[in-house]
Amino acid sequence: MVRAYSEVLRVPGLARIILAQLIARFPAGMYSLGILMHMEQQHGSYTAAGLVLAAFSVGMAIAGPFVSRLMSRFGTVTVLVVTAIISISALLAIASFALPLWGDVLAGAVAGAAMPPIVPTVRTLYPRMVQQRLLSPLFSLDAALQEIIWVFGPVLLTLLVSIMGTGPTLLVTIAIQAGGALLFIVSPEVRRLRIPPTTRKLGRVLRKPPVLLSVIVSSMFIGGFAAVEAGVVATFGEGALEAGIVLAISAIGSLIGGFAVGSRGISPWSVAARLGVVTVGMAIALPMTEVVGLSAALFLAGLGTAPALAAFSAIVAGTVKFADTPEAYAWIGTGQLLGAAVGSAIAGVAIDALGGVGGVWVALIMTAIAAIIAAVFRRHQPDLRLGIGEPPDTAPVELPR
Repeated sequence: MVRAYSEVLRVPGLARIILAQLIARFPAGMYSLGILMHMEQQHGSYTAAGLVLAAFSVGMAIAGPFVSRLMSRFGTVTVLVVTAIISISALLAIASFALPLWGDVLAGAVAGAAMPPIVPTVRTLYPRMVQQRLLSPLFSLDAALQEIIWVFGPVLLTLLVSIMGTGPTLLVTIAIQAGGALLFIVSPEVRRLRIPPTTRKLGRVLRKPPVLLSVIVSSMFIGGFAAVEAGVVATFGEGALEAGIVLAISAIGSLIGGFAVGSRGISPWSVAARLGVVTVGMAIALPMTEVVGLSAALFLAGLGTAPALAAFSAIVAGTVKFADTPEAYAWIGTGQLLGAAVGSAIAGVAIDALGGVGGVWVALIMTAIAAIIAAVFRRHQPDLRLGIGEPPDTAPVELPR
């Protein structure tokens, strides 16, 4: 296992790519809370702040697949640069000017819709950089490391707000995005990446059962985690240190899980088994109301989180034509954003009715459904235990030197 990761990190340029994309994606763990806090301060209500944040999230969800497809038409670097400029400009307007609510909502929608497609790009790039046998550990490493974004991002944002206030903190977040995007874009591997034009219409990639299954299952799975996060916050109260500790321990579990199973190949049962671990953790969390019990249960749930996310990435890499992989990854991202929104909304209703345990119930039901779907439709998932190869309709595309 350790040998596989060390071999991955010895691939020329790969460690730099991983670091650059982590920095570029780091603000993802800060923007939701940062926009919410700043807009509440600007407009005086969480309702108004929620509208701006919703516009930001919906913009990302709707535009993601379309923007990702543009990379094969106009070039990877061109799309990354243009979207970064538009997104950063819209976010600067939110952070710097006292706009009317409709102006902030519009700017939020533009900022979300133009968010640079870093994730589709890097996950399309990975199979070009490593041997087939190293893709499973690489995707697991990537999924595990992204927990850093969700653990430290909100903590850093809260600390900066307490020192600088919401506006300057949002500007710092924007600066991190700009610096990370620049570092990623100027990487030689990204500049050399050429994605051949796709012949499929927008959305046709969803006709591939493994892709559609990954979108549906991952949306339910992420919706479950959004619900349990809301339940944990409701259990201990907003701003409570205990809630942060519990969620951080769950993320640490995910980090460990990702490293532990990263070298294992993906079988048709892998997604169901990994989501089964998550579901068991959610079930154990149901009667828990104290920090130790919830932390232990959600640590167990976390052990299956990064491995499940890695499996979705590996399935796309192993079944989708190279020209269509950016769109496929973008659809998974869209499904996860919508799943998080639905999970949070249902959890809110359940929490009002049952208290914090209502959010855990929603999480248990959603993750259990995701695991059942993955198990029932396992024949539509590839067996990649011998390595992730080119899909049957794809010829190898080498990066030009």
